[in-house]
Amino acid sequence: MQDNLKQVSTWKRIGFILIFAVIAGVVRTLIWVVVLLQIAAALLTGDTNQHILGFGQKLAAYLYHIMLFMTFNTETIPFPFSDWDLTEEAIHNKDLATK
Repeated sequence: MQDNLKQVSTWKRIGFILIFAVIAGVVRTLIWVVVLLQIAAALLTGDTNQHILGFGQKLAAYLYHIMLFMTFNTETIPFPFSDWDLTEEAIHNKDLATK
C-alpha cells in the first residue's frame, strides 16, 4: 500500500481528475444551454438549428471522454491537455483501457 501511495502517476491522475471534474461541470452547463437553444429553435422555426446541433454533439463527446478518463477507462487525457483530435479519436476508437 505504501508503494501505491508513493506513485507519482496516480497523484498526477488525481490532480487531472479534479481539474476535469470542474471542466465537466462547465460542459454540463453548456449542454443545458444547447438544449434550451434547440427547444427555442424548434418552437420558433419548427426545426433544429444545425450549427447548434453539431456543437451539442461535440460537447457530449467531450463530456464522454472526460468521464472515460475520470473512471480510468482510458489513458488518453482529454482536451485541453491534449489535442482535440485525440478526444475525437478516443471516442471513435473506443480507446478503453483493458485490465
